[in-house]
Amino acid sequence: MPVLPGPPPVEVHLKRSATARRFSLRVSRLDGKVTLSMPLRAREGEAMAFLRGHEGWLRETLEAMPDSAVRPIGIGSMIPVEGRQLLLAPGTGRGIRAVDDQLLVPGNPATAGARVAAWLRVLARDRLAKASTHYAGLVDRRYSQLALRDTRSRWGSCSPDGRLMYSWRLIMAPSSVLDYVAAHEVAHLVELNHSPDYWAVVGRIYPGWKAERNWLHTHGQALHRLRFQD
Repeated sequence: MPVLPGPPPVEVHLKRSATARRFSLRVSRLDGKVTLSMPLRAREGEAMAFLRGHEGWLRETLEAMPDSAVRPIGIGSMIPVEGRQLLLAPGTGRGIRAVDDQLLVPGNPATAGARVAAWLRVLARDRLAKASTHYAGLVDRRYSQLALRDTRSRWGSCSPDGRLMYSWRLIMAPSSVLDYVAAHEVAHLVELNHSPDYWAVVGRIYPGWKAERNWLHTHGQALHRLRFQD
């Protein structure tokens, strides 16, 4: 991954695109990630020259972002697990365990964030599979596949062939919010649209869904700002 030197150094993610005709630079409002898109045949040296030419704009943009834009996660951090705030603390043994108000993480503290993310993904898959199966039963449908992603533009999706996709970060939201998203996507097994008939299905299998949707609109971005990787 290229790094723009300076105080501080800035990591830049290069993205080659078959449709790009020129270089473009973007800073995510969610987590401060810097992405430089470039044509397929462009050289990395050209990309770095473009980056240096826009260094002033880039640093001004990053400095203008709130301090809470990105929050690295490690031992001593607080993270939500199913809506409950837990303190990451050193643990013993092989596995990560939630005990009282702590999440005990054994092993090297330097890799705690990445291992906690892996643990959350396993927990998310289990909870989302159970919720999806439950709501699919209420509409007398079956989904064909369930996948987890770290998507930033949507919390879930349902394909025409019944494949469900969810953001694993839903496991950090309150359980009722995760259940709502599962019901929302499963309802697409009946109505692959957002018509009144579709919302009638959602309301039937998850009454009072607007409170959970409002929670995502208000607090969802904060879940994306947690950075578990070094």
